[in-house]
Amino acid sequence: MPYPRQIFTQLEAELETKEIMVITGMRQVGKTTTLLHLYDLVKIKNKTILDLENPLHRKVFEEENYDAVWSNLAQFGITNTTKAYIFIDEVQNLPNLSRVVKYLFDHWDVKFILTGSSSYYLRNLFPESLAGRKIIFELFPLNFSEFLTFKQVTRVVEASFKTKANHKNKIAYDKLLSYYDEFMEFGGFPSVVLEENRERKKILLSEIFTSYFEKDAKNLADFKDMSKLRDLILLLIPRVGSRIEILKLATTLSVSRETIYNYLAFLEQTYFITLLPKYSASIDRQAAGNKKLFLCDSGIANALGRISQGQLFEQSIYQNLRGFHNLTYYNKNGGSEIDFVSDLNCALEVKFSVSSQDLENLKRRSEGLGLKENYIITHEYTNHPRVIIVTDL
Repeated sequence: MPYPRQIFTQLEAELETKEIMVITGMRQVGKTTTLLHLYDLVKIKNKTILDLENPLHRKVFEEENYDAVWSNLAQFGITNTTKAYIFIDEVQNLPNLSRVVKYLFDHWDVKFILTGSSSYYLRNLFPESLAGRKIIFELFPLNFSEFLTFKQVTRVVEASFKTKANHKNKIAYDKLLSYYDEFMEFGGFPSVVLEENRERKKILLSEIFTSYFEKDAKNLADFKDMSKLRDLILLLIPRVGSRIEILKLATTLSVSRETIYNYLAFLEQTYFITLLPKYSASIDRQAAGNKKLFLCDSGIANALGRISQGQLFEQSIYQNLRGFHNLTYYNKNGGSEIDFVSDLNCALEVKFSVSSQDLENLKRRSEGLGLKENYIITHEYTNHPRVIIVTDL
């Protein structure tokens, strides 16, 4: 069995449902490993796994008469007389696949489990015709809990922010801090986590970015000047954890604001960046405000540019929160800011070290917004009941 991911429980439960399962995310986050794990869990014999990077496997679905696909699947031991499980990896390699999948899904008892390298692919490959037929699951680089699992390190994890803040342990902190520092520096791509040599980790991170830019960006994006997209990415690195100023980026790159918006949309839809909206009781105001930038992974951020310790720390915190919470940030004209506002009505401030003034400022700001809870997440150990130690995330 592969190292367990937190999403596995949810995916395993979906194996018994009718809907098409689509697992998406950046390259090298573990989608193929996840697909193989799910394949092994299916105990019936009427199953197959196909990799659409293999031209022979693509030919299975390249039929004008979709009924003829069953004849091709028979070569892999699959019949339509009983329930079939068809696992397909790298669906972006066959643009017309969704039509075949829809036809087979509608006419026979077949369960599809598919992977694709980004939501940008899926937007084009799986149109509204599959609405109500599919469920999309997003797979990200590892969070810190998963990182520790890959390192075969156990720890006690409290469920809520409140219990994390109140149930601290100095021995556990001392034991885990070096692991968190590694997670912060090199991120959570599985191959990087499993590599022990630091120089090899850097090489792998460089290769992950190169693969993203050469395969996803160049093959998918309909941009005339790819060098501008590359330059934008390099401009974004030192802006991690900051609000994006579209006009400034456009002026620096000598392109229109519309071009910047298109580039950012592409980077977000291919999971390379996330743009957090500004907290507001009004959805319209959230959509209109300047957004705050985070990258897919702290290791990628660290490998591509020079960012401060505080930025790297906040980036790593974002990676631990994104899979469990809908996040916004708060900023008031004049400078008052809250790093994250979670959908649990909770304010979270990120400080490498914390002071009593930090605690007082956060309390005042969060109470002014009517938020029920507020905590500071910090790298340094303290027993204060409104502080969460990063090793407890």
